[in-house]
Amino acid sequence: MKICFARTLSLIAASAVMLGCAPRVAPLEGTVTPARSLPPIALATGHRHLVFRWDYEENSLIAKGEGSIRVASPDSARVDLFLEGGIPVGRAVLIGDRLTATNQQQVARVLPPPAMMWAALGRLAIPPLPDTVVTTEGDVIRADIGRPAAWRVTIRGARLMQLVRLNGGRIAEVVTRDEGGRLLYEVPGRRKLWLGITRDEEVPSFNAAIWAP
Repeated sequence: MKICFARTLSLIAASAVMLGCAPRVAPLEGTVTPARSLPPIALATGHRHLVFRWDYEENSLIAKGEGSIRVASPDSARVDLFLEGGIPVGRAVLIGDRLTATNQQQVARVLPPPAMMWAALGRLAIPPLPDTVVTTEGDVIRADIGRPAAWRVTIRGARLMQLVRLNGGRIAEVVTRDEGGRLLYEVPGRRKLWLGITRDEEVPSFNAAIWAP
């Protein structure tokens, strides 16, 4: 089953050249606030264990299953993915900006890259760039980072709601989080990954062995 899943993912990658252009990013909403800076958005102190359902779409491929994420502040996470029926897809370890995995090609195709994965977990971890434009609208802060803009960030209060990676004024990929424990990672026109968090609990420290992929 794992082999079929991996082969399917490899085959559909060849069709990406037939897809249209990524959508253009809309103008930044809100009032420009030059004196405002982005608040630090980090993982909560301690250790958490998340359990989730996931759905993945890439062209004609649809896959779904369940998984878990073990998170240790400030910058470590382990993801275990299973297809329905408990069939393993693989596991990945993210420490800082380095992602390692069993079935590296297969898991990397399903999971977001490091900066977007951290955004899904509520941590803002993008490369430092000059020329940040910040706007405010009520309790919402938005920012375009870089010149030309390479990232767009949306924060409500102290919660990261969305991270968009931009390329030439177009949306290359985006992570969106809502208040109800649902996450969406999307490469427009190519693939989508939905996560629905079913359990999120604080736990004691993890065995160090889990950080080996």
